[in-house]
Amino acid sequence: MQFRTDLAIESAEQGVETPPGVKQESRQIDDIKLTKIVIEDEQGEKALGRPKGSYITAELPPLSDDEHNTEEKANLLGDELRSLLPEQGTVLVVGLGNQSVTPDALGPRAAGLVLATRHIRGEFARTTGLDKLRPAAVFVPGVLGQTGVESSEMVKGICDIVKPSAVIVIDALAARSVERLGCTVQICDTGIAPGSGVGNNRMALNRETLGTLVIGLGVPTVVDARTVAVELTGREDAGNAVSPRGAEMMVTPREIDLIIRRASQLVAMTINAALQPDYSPLSLMSAAG
Repeated sequence: MQFRTDLAIESAEQGVETPPGVKQESRQIDDIKLTKIVIEDEQGEKALGRPKGSYITAELPPLSDDEHNTEEKANLLGDELRSLLPEQGTVLVVGLGNQSVTPDALGPRAAGLVLATRHIRGEFARTTGLDKLRPAAVFVPGVLGQTGVESSEMVKGICDIVKPSAVIVIDALAARSVERLGCTVQICDTGIAPGSGVGNNRMALNRETLGTLVIGLGVPTVVDARTVAVELTGREDAGNAVSPRGAEMMVTPREIDLIIRRASQLVAMTINAALQPDYSPLSLMSAAG
């Protein structure tokens, strides 16, 4: 049975040893475990089923239980995100997902808390003490069922106008294990394929489609029901019992509202910290919200 996951760390855990073409290293900083996986070549791509690039995973205390030191965590994750970004140029932040469906609302809600600064410049920026702000634009494209337009098509149009040096795409992810829901953050420089974790594949947002570096940033909020059934019973055929008429079902935690609210704040503060290191990410989030 093929377990569905958006997390590179879960793909790497399926093997006993790190496969050829893949490098992996981990370090512990207080209560956060950071793991960096680098897929170097085609051999590594084939082994993990993911495109070549860097994948940074942060394993945190559950967001549903812990709201302490959020700004410190955001600064730490912001440093990791900044390491993947070019030093200069406008950054476009895109929030993918459906605002009306709670497990899928991470992108729109987090994007709404990221401070847009592309319009703050010149004499106004100087006199208000905001002349050190990096230009950032924020866009929430909605979903195909609401707009009739692919997110990647709209984002490509924005990129043609704004000409960003990088795009940060925020999206809710799917995990293989329930233990990763609401307590994991993944940052990668290979972009995002919207809906891939729930079997609703859409056109990818990556360097090939947008013509610039695309950073994917997400938190897992759902897990495939078949995966849960297999994990609980140890039987691969158990997944059939939770797929009525062949329909796929996804499982999300009962406290998903709380997880999305806190995850949105953490992700937004992480982006603010990465783009505007001279300012408090909490203050910037308050200004954006």
